[in-house]
Amino acid sequence: MTSNARDDDPIDFGYQRVPRGDKARRVGEVFSSVASRYDMMNDLMSAGLHRLWKRQTIAMARLRPGQQVLDLAAGTGDLARLMAPKVAPGGQVVMTDINDAMLAEGRSRMIDSGLVSGIDYALVNAEALPFPAASFDRITIAFGLRNVTDKPRALAEMRRVLRPGGFALILEFSQLYIRPLRPLYDAYSFQVLPRMGQAVAGDADSYRYLAESIRMHPDQATLRDMMLEAGLEDCDYTNLSGGIVAIHRGYRY
Repeated sequence: MTSNARDDDPIDFGYQRVPRGDKARRVGEVFSSVASRYDMMNDLMSAGLHRLWKRQTIAMARLRPGQQVLDLAAGTGDLARLMAPKVAPGGQVVMTDINDAMLAEGRSRMIDSGLVSGIDYALVNAEALPFPAASFDRITIAFGLRNVTDKPRALAEMRRVLRPGGFALILEFSQLYIRPLRPLYDAYSFQVLPRMGQAVAGDADSYRYLAESIRMHPDQATLRDMMLEAGLEDCDYTNLSGGIVAIHRGYRY
């Protein structure tokens, strides 16, 4: 199911409402601003947990040599660095991002890591993937779906380019289900993160948007249902760290 909304229809950008056609530009400005300090901030604001969450995602991918993998919103390449050795020899990881600054940062880091073969790069909008149907065995997207303007369209595109028997994995912030911890989590998100962003990346607003975008993202069950509506099957999710993040999985048969 995809949206028929017009570009001037309002949509969330954090807690703001902006024209739908303007959201991608605004998100792009956020990530262009923080690209060079993105990894450092991820380590600081998650106390390194984001690396464990990503490793769990890759463990669930069950990758084999020769497989074709599409990494959406690849950013600085954390997932791709883990996946490329697992699909070698003969496999390929296609790193994509809608933001050229993030994709350039990711490419530089992959080269610095010595990963130059079996990796391709593409500047891509997840809502309109420039790949033929049934092209990939796996699709991954980590902390990117909440920034997509039309999530149902992006999910439908994921399903379209998956090969039968393949599946998509979505690692994303979700809803903390331990209710007594929510006030503390909110205080950290809205008070500490912007200050940390200002001190480390010189940008409090981008990290204020981060906290707001997490709260506006669909909860675990809602996202699972959206995946089913997009044509993915056997959709499920695994909560990590009390639901601060969740890994959703959906198959194409």
